[in-house]
Parts: sequence; C-alpha cells; structure tokens
Amino acid sequence: MPALPDGLPMPGDGALPAWVGTARPGGTERSDPHGHASHATPAPGDGGDPRGVVPAAGGAQDAPRGRRRFGVYVHVPFCSVRCGYCDFNTYTAAELGGGASQVAYADTALREVGLAGKVLADVGLPERSVSTVFFGGGTPTMLPAGDLARILDGIRGAWGLEPGAEVTTEANPDSVTPSSLERLASAGFTRVSFGMQSAVPHVLATLERTHDPARIPDVVRWARDAGLRVSLDLIYGTPGESLADWRTSLETVIATGVDHVSAYALVVEPGTKMAAQVRRGQLTLPDEDDQAAKYELADELLTAAGLGWYEVSNWARTADDACRHNLAYWRGNDWWGIGPGAHSYVAAAATPAPAVATSATSDGGGPGGGVVPAAGPPDDDGEARAGVRWWNVKHPRRYAAALEAGGSPGAGRELLTPDEAYLERVMLGVRLAEGLELAVLRPAGRHAVAGLVARGLLDGPAALGAGERPARAVLTLRGRLLADAVVRELTA
Repeated sequence: MPALPDGLPMPGDGALPAWVGTARPGGTERSDPHGHASHATPAPGDGGDPRGVVPAAGGAQDAPRGRRRFGVYVHVPFCSVRCGYCDFNTYTAAELGGGASQVAYADTALREVGLAGKVLADVGLPERSVSTVFFGGGTPTMLPAGDLARILDGIRGAWGLEPGAEVTTEANPDSVTPSSLERLASAGFTRVSFGMQSAVPHVLATLERTHDPARIPDVVRWARDAGLRVSLDLIYGTPGESLADWRTSLETVIATGVDHVSAYALVVEPGTKMAAQVRRGQLTLPDEDDQAAKYELADELLTAAGLGWYEVSNWARTADDACRHNLAYWRGNDWWGIGPGAHSYVAAAATPAPAVATSATSDGGGPGGGVVPAAGPPDDDGEARAGVRWWNVKHPRRYAAALEAGGSPGAGRELLTPDEAYLERVMLGVRLAEGLELAVLRPAGRHAVAGLVARGLLDGPAALGAGERPARAVLTLRGRLLADAVVRELTA
C-alpha cells in the first residue's frame, strides 16, 4: 500500500491554523442533531444538458450563498481478503496484529468525531450541518450494521445532518443481507455503492474478488426494497479481459436498472501482488488503445441506457442520482476524514464558497465557477495560504492508540498556497460535465482554449458560452480520454 505524503508535522492536539477560521463567511443554523437524514430528494433534474448530467441547483444540493458545505468521510479499513490489485489502506484480520480491534472500531472512530467537533469549534468555524457522509474502505459492511449506525449517530450528534443529506456506504456484494440493508436504511443511510468490478468470472478471479456475479441483481433489489439508492462500481482493463467481456459487464449493469455507475481503469500500483505478477510475466496489462476502446464502449452503452456522464468516470440517470459526496470533493468543499489514513481538507477563511453550476446560471460551479481561489491571511512563514489538508496515521493500531491517549491521530499536513489551490481547482473542475468557467483560468490557460477546441479536446460551443451560461472548458469524449493532457495545457 502507498506511503503517506511528506508533509509538515501535525500538532498533537490536531489544532488547525488560525487563518482557517478568520472572518469565515457566516454559517447557517444546523438541523436537529437527533433527526435522521431524509430519504426524500428534490425533484429530479432534467438531465437535458447535451454534455451529460449537470447537477442542478436548488434543494438540498445547494449551500446557501457564502457558506462552504461540509462533508464527512469515514474510512473502515477492514477486508476479508486482500485483492491482488488493491493498494488501499486496508487490513485483513491476519494483518491487523495486536492492539487493533474490529470489534472496538466504532468506539475508536467516535473518539475522532468528538475530536473533530472540538478542533473545528476551537478554530472559530461557524457550525455547519453535514451535507454528505461517505463510508469507504476497505469494506465498511464488514462491520455490523449497528456499528455503522452508531458512527452515523455520532456524526449527527456532533454537527447535525442537513435535510436530505446523502449518506453512502460502500459494500461488497457478499457482505450484505436484506436485513442488514434495511437496518442501514432505518439508521439514515440513503445510498449504497456495490463493488461489482466485473460480471465475468475469470476477470473476477484475476482481480481476486470473492463474490458470485450472479448475486448482483439480488443485492440491487434488496437495497432498493430497503429504500436505498444504488450505484455499481466497475473496473476495466484487467489482464485477460476482452472487449466482449467488458461489454458483458456493462450489459449486466444496465439490466439491473441502477441509476448510477462508476467505471475506473485498472491502475496497477507498485508493491501490490498484481504488480509482482506483471513484473514476472504472469499477467499482461492491456495497452492504451484497449483502455480507450473500453471507455468509449462504456460511454456509448451507458448513454444509450439513459445514464449521462457527470464526471469522467461516473454516469448518473439524473442530477439527483449523482454522488453528491464526491461532487463536494471535485468542487473544493470542506470535509473531515475519520479513520486510519483518512485525509481531510478545510479552505482558508477568505476562499469563496463554491456554488453549483447549471445551464441557466452563471454564479459559480464549484471548481469551475466564481473567481480564482483567494488567499487567507499569511501563515507563520509570511506566505499566503488557501487551505489546509491533513492525514491520519495509517495503521489502525497507531490510530486507536493516539485517540485513546487523548491526542490527534494526524500524521502530517500541508498548507496549500494559492498556486497549488489553483492547480487543483483546474484539475478537478475540468473532470466535470459542468466544466470549468474560463474566467477561472489564468491568461495562459485561456489562451490555450482555442487550440484545445481545434484539436477536438474541448467543446466549442461551451467555450463560447451561450445566453446566460458563461464560457466554460468542457471536455469532449476525446478530451475525457486525454484529460490529464488538457489540464497540463490549461495550467501551463
């Protein structure tokens, strides 16, 4: 698994820089901390934007003007087996060792929830209800549904949940039952994302996934019967996977009728079992043309089935079916990450709150809208800062020990400069179907737009703007395949 980033030392009490809370635009009253997230959602967006699903303004998806939204990520680092391609911060029972307990994990995570509430209050941030919660892993549903519910209750008690808050858990198809899904829904979960990866047995075997693909329609039905929205996650580019295999997986997903699909190209990270198999010649990775053909097939079939792309690797039936938690990352909102190895981010007080872009508005659009990231007051070194990102220690044993001792589990942090924040804003904003307002770009980036349009990487009409919609950088299908290259030119 990857090492944590290099960074500055984290204060032992987890305190954030004073400039994070200085003159922060006002908050709003929090919702009832004992109320559950509603399963009701705003009216679906029309999904009519020709570039895909553009999340609509209005309802629970929008923060009041001037207030940055706040989300919580909960990392559950447990898996029954370690898949050969996986380099996430996860542990099987045999890997945990002494001093770390899956049984006690909910209590440990709740200690960090308490710490987070204190740290954010001490720095002077206004109270904000939580707009989205995401339990990831690992396999969160290896914990009993009651433990996941207790952690969600702790988050609700610390900050409250916005009306209509999105609460997601990841799950393996073999880690849930109808009763466990019903228990999660009754606790306030609104959405489940199943790690399907493939519908083809030999592909799953190469990935070392343990579930039976025939179970996928069952778990989708169980989740829907419980009142949960459902997403299916796929991986393409597994060694030995043919284009016909990939088509089978896509057609299987479409047949379930789910309203959200994620499809990610397999990346074989150094240090994984699969990387060793590739190095020894036991497995052969596909070439870039194969990966591109599979992405194009995914977009073709999913679009034909009524799911539009809203981010390079994500498709949704309507704006309300998009994953709002991940959109908050891509739009540069604030979040706290609970758990071993989890990352967190809070913008400087002077950074404007992202707004949601639509085809009929010109007042923002997350990373794609508004103005160039503002700088907060200077840090101790005299340099202006745009935000702070920090991360926890990786091993569950060290994580638990730090919290039990009354301290922060933080391992390090970085204080982002305006230039670093600008690069991230462009990199993330361009990935969205709503695009990136050209007004955000610096002069060299705006100058590069015409050439990118001429080469078919950016949408021409979007770059010109129309009516009330401002000019934006929106990737074409070819541009999505070369998104990194587009970002390099826009930020050169």
